[in-house]
Amino acid sequence: MATTDFKDYYSILGLTKSATAEEIKKAYRKLARKYHPDMNPGDKKAEARFKEVNEAYEVLSDPEKRKKYDQFGQYWNQVGSTSGGWPGGTGGTTVDFGGFDFSQYASFEDFINTLLGRGGTPGSGNVGGRQTYTYKTNTGWPGGFNNGFDGFSNFENRQSAASLNLEAEITLTFAEAFRGTQKRVGTGEVSIPPGVKPGSKIRVKGRGQLDPYTKKRGDLYLKVEIQSHSFFQFDGENLLCEVPITPDEAVLGTSIEVPTPDGMVNVNIPAGIRSGQSLRLRGKGWPKAKSGGRTDQLVRVTITVPKDISAIEKECYEKIKANRTFNPRSHLQSISL
Repeated sequence: MATTDFKDYYSILGLTKSATAEEIKKAYRKLARKYHPDMNPGDKKAEARFKEVNEAYEVLSDPEKRKKYDQFGQYWNQVGSTSGGWPGGTGGTTVDFGGFDFSQYASFEDFINTLLGRGGTPGSGNVGGRQTYTYKTNTGWPGGFNNGFDGFSNFENRQSAASLNLEAEITLTFAEAFRGTQKRVGTGEVSIPPGVKPGSKIRVKGRGQLDPYTKKRGDLYLKVEIQSHSFFQFDGENLLCEVPITPDEAVLGTSIEVPTPDGMVNVNIPAGIRSGQSLRLRGKGWPKAKSGGRTDQLVRVTITVPKDISAIEKECYEKIKANRTFNPRSHLQSISL
């Protein structure tokens, strides 16, 4: 790679060299969304910018790659050693150069100068003459060399499959999540299956980032958020709702209508039910996305006392009070410090 081809990955992401991993991730997500081809159809400049952002993130998000990039600049991807500074250093290397001695060079820059035929002497940073060395294949160097070191060839900064994936959030109504729907994301439609839950992820194949080398795309992962509902809420795998009943219904028992995702159903309230107690409607809950069927709907009963009552209602309550035999506070008599 020529010096003029050097890319400042920090500047590409709008960051400084002291940026944290979280800052790098945040900057990348912002720029990836901004320049994604789906958001800029036909815009070649945006596509080129998108590739630069991906390339920068691929390097700076990987601690080992970032370390080599910070140390060796434009030559970071030619360094096979993960420690020790450069090929031939004390930290070891993944490259077999057939016994060639790198100790004659003071730095990796000196080594590069030798490859490019720059003037000087070994170890001075300015090596004279162009030398040819035998290079053994099946090494850790990307691209390799042909017939000795006569310049660089075929070096590529390839992105891993995982780095091509994108993640975004999608917000659904309760009805959309329950029944499934079609949603437009970017420039295309995405099919949302029935029964998705908050926090679940939907994989959309081939809608991620574009690999500039293979021209293949990664996948898009949509993280699901569901708007709150006025009546239903999640209770683990099940649906939960609250239904008010009156004091006389709680004492005597009754039958009431309760909303479910399928419509109204009759529910028997047993006599003597307590406030906060739940009744289970089997198979009336949320769709099971993988196994099929439905979870349960839990009906939590709350006893609601009326604020305004008629004269006859008041008279009846007075009679109940005068003739009541049940004392819910009788057990309090035995409590003391």
